[in-house]
Parts: sequence; C-alpha cells; structure tokens
Amino acid sequence: MKTPSATALHQAESYPESALPAGVQPVPKPEAIGRAVELSFLRWEKRELDTTECFWRDFGMHIVSSSADRLVARGTGPSPCIAIAMRGQQDRFVGPAFRMADDTDLQHYVKTLGADWLTPEVIPGGGKGVEVFDPSGRSVWLLQGQSTLEPLPVREPLVALTNTSQQAPRVNRTVRAPIEPAHIVRLGHVVMQTIDFGGMMDWYQRVLGIIPTDVQYLADGSPTLAFCRLNLGEQPADHHTVVLVGALEEKYEHSAYEVIDLDALGQGQQVLRAQGHKHMWGIGRHVLGSQLFDYWFDPDGFEYEHYTDGDLFTADFETAYSPLTFGSIWAWGDDAPASMKPQKNLRTIIRILGLLRRKAISLQRLKLLGQALDAPARPWS
Repeated sequence: MKTPSATALHQAESYPESALPAGVQPVPKPEAIGRAVELSFLRWEKRELDTTECFWRDFGMHIVSSSADRLVARGTGPSPCIAIAMRGQQDRFVGPAFRMADDTDLQHYVKTLGADWLTPEVIPGGGKGVEVFDPSGRSVWLLQGQSTLEPLPVREPLVALTNTSQQAPRVNRTVRAPIEPAHIVRLGHVVMQTIDFGGMMDWYQRVLGIIPTDVQYLADGSPTLAFCRLNLGEQPADHHTVVLVGALEEKYEHSAYEVIDLDALGQGQQVLRAQGHKHMWGIGRHVLGSQLFDYWFDPDGFEYEHYTDGDLFTADFETAYSPLTFGSIWAWGDDAPASMKPQKNLRTIIRILGLLRRKAISLQRLKLLGQALDAPARPWS
C-alpha cells in the first residue's frame, strides 16, 4: 500500500513574529483608539425578509422580532441580538456592530474619525453607539451599554461522554443527540475581503484594538491575510473575531456562529438539508483556529458557517506567520469548493483591468495571489 510522501501531504510551518524568516514582513501594529470586547451583531439589507427568516430559524437562530420592515435574531447566549435584516432595494451586507470596553471613549471617534451618534431606538438592547465607516465605505457600529437577556435553554454538550481508546466515561449509556436545528450560542466572527489589505488592517486595529493571531503571507513575504482576535487581556479570546483577506474586491466573505458541539454540527446539517437549503462545504476542521466547521448559503447566496471547538488565546500570545496556500484553509474534510477562489470569468477580468488601471493592485501582486491560490491543495486536486 502506497504511503503519501511528506511533500504530498504536509502543513506549512508557522513562525512566531520574533523569529520570522528573512524577507517576511510583519504587520504594523498601530496604537488603538479603543478596544472592542464583542462582535455583537451583523446588519443586512434584504429584499425578502420572509426567506431570510426561514433560513435563520433552520440555521439555529432565535427570532426576537419580525415585521414587514425589520427582522431581529439572537442566539441562546445573553446577547440581545446577533443579526438584523432591514427590508431594502437590494440584498447586501451592511456592516458589523461591536461592543466596546467601558473605558473606550466613543466621543473620541466623533472627534478623530467624524463618527455620528446613533439614535438609541436603532440599537437592540439599547445603550449608546456611534457609526464609523471603514476605508471601503462599510458601516461599522461601536456600542456601549447594551442590556443583556437571560440565556435560552440548550442541551448539555456531549463531548464529556466521548469514549476513546484511552478513557471511556460512557458505560451503559448511549448518545442520542436530538434531530433539531444547531442552536446558535453566539456570533463568532466575520470575514471580509479587501483590495487594500494594509490600509484595512491599520484601520481595524486602530478602531477596534484587535490583535493579529495568525498572518499569512505571499511568496515575496508581504502579508495578505490576517486572523485577528479581540484584546480581552488575560481572559481567553477566540482565535479570530475579524478576518481580513487581501483580494480583488471589497466583499463580505462569510460569518460564523458557534454551536454546542460536533453532534449539533451534524444534526444541524441534517435539518438544513431536509429543509432544502444549499450546502457549501463541510463537515471538516480548519487549520488556523482549529474549528470544526460546516458552511451554508442563505437564500440570497451569502455564506454562513456553523462551528465548534475553536482555539482560544490571551492577549499576550505572540502573532504567528505562515505562507498563504489554498490548502492551508482546512486540515481535513472535503476539498474547499472552487467558489472560495476568484472566479476565472469575464467579470473577474474586467474587475482586474479596472484595478490595474487605478493602480489599486500591481501585476506582481496579482501574480503572487494566483500562485498561492492556484497551486494544487492536495495530491488529488
């Protein structure tokens, strides 16, 4: 039986920032204006709220309110909201909302970034907040003082009952996870593509005080993808809450929602399949962040991820760097779908020509991105 060679199946080496290989450029870390402590919710504009509501329910969200013009959903955790959809003329991602630390001065954003104060009635859970716009023009809300809700009941995780060759806690008992939607506990992270990776990284680090956990770089050593966590001090934070990807357009890529355990991931997939929703990718395990994952499309083609079992890091953990390859997205599972790469069609060609004409991207960077994404991810690719 043939054994895969080390070159056929391997994981790229990761380097701490204090020991980078020659030529690899560290991400600049500007001084932060304030500090985000939670990704509170995401905001959408939708032409059809009914189909979005159906998907959100089947995906495992709990609908807080539903009207002809506004849809609000929460998870089982204490946050009053994880998603808002407003009826509009198009289907689009509007932007994220972050809860800021109590010692962050929101007025400073008004003075330095021209932020506008939000009216209290638009904020689920009340409190106060300001609206700023990132370099791509995307709306970002910064909030304080939201009220919390009583958590909703959920079953206990089944992980403690897992039998292995080394320990067997489950004797004379069975595992029978209910067939039900994978109840969302909370909103975990949002991934956004950007043409100006450096500018966007600088902005989000300054505005939110986020910390790069893992950075991936191109063959010339230039960083082009960053998984960033919240700065919660000694309290462990998710491996990433904001992910920025150097790409060919300004785009929402996907958002991710934590579920109870692997069985919830699997049973949730069954429910979504039975309800006729479109599966994208999974179940598998990521490399950076280590999450078990399962991806779905909502009725308007936006990507949503169920996940469980992610890595946690305190603020003092050192940033790590690794080469960008398409295969570095997942450790095991089905191959990542081709839709996760830029589509090689006329529309993409026209977009690239526009970027080159505006000098928003160089031919060299375009070539390096192509090399990173086009190389076979697995021996069978």
